[in-house]
Amino acid sequence: MLMPKRVKRRKQFRGSMAGKPTRGTKITYGEYGLVAAEPAWIKSNQIEAARVAATRYIKRAGKVWIKIFPDKPVTTKPAETRMGSGKGSVEYWVAVVKPGRVMFEIAGVAEETAREALRLAMHKLPIKCKIVSKAELEGGDSNEE
Repeated sequence: MLMPKRVKRRKQFRGSMAGKPTRGTKITYGEYGLVAAEPAWIKSNQIEAARVAATRYIKRAGKVWIKIFPDKPVTTKPAETRMGSGKGSVEYWVAVVKPGRVMFEIAGVAEETAREALRLAMHKLPIKCKIVSKAELEGGDSNEE
């Protein structure tokens, strides 16, 4: 599963998911992408499950890019523990995703294959997403549509 090799600080504040993403809103590598429609924390195992679903469907033809990385640690305290005595230990890692963020990209396969692979990946994620092509995301002012 994805996690940072090393971090500056072991534990983080929870932060805010408000607003729009500052980067990662364009399809840079592939031809089709999976775009988040709502804000969420996406766990490393959910990212891996989506990646496996997409690569299995395209039978390892073409290429899949993961555009998000789980670099935020989430801590929890053990069950039936009294309040106080500090913050809990790191349990898992999440990627903070805001609406409009491109999470996965696919290239090198036919359009219907790419859309179906991204649809299967979408079902593994805890948020609403939409599948877009590079032409759609750039405003539709290209010759293709």
